[in-house]
Amino acid sequence: MKTVDFICLLLVIIGAVNWGLIGFFDFDLVRAIFGEMTFVSRVIYAIVGVAGLYALSYFGRIRND
Repeated sequence: MKTVDFICLLLVIIGAVNWGLIGFFDFDLVRAIFGEMTFVSRVIYAIVGVAGLYALSYFGRIRND
């Protein structure tokens, strides 16, 4: 599971950086690279969203340690 956790954390960080760029500079990196709401950009947003939901399980693991 450590590999899945690492990939999930990496995706959450990428999503956070993208949101930071949007908030501070009004620049959407995913849109700049893949286009505005193309199929690929929607898949990337979905994968990052699923990784964020999976990252919620970290709270349960912290509490159990």
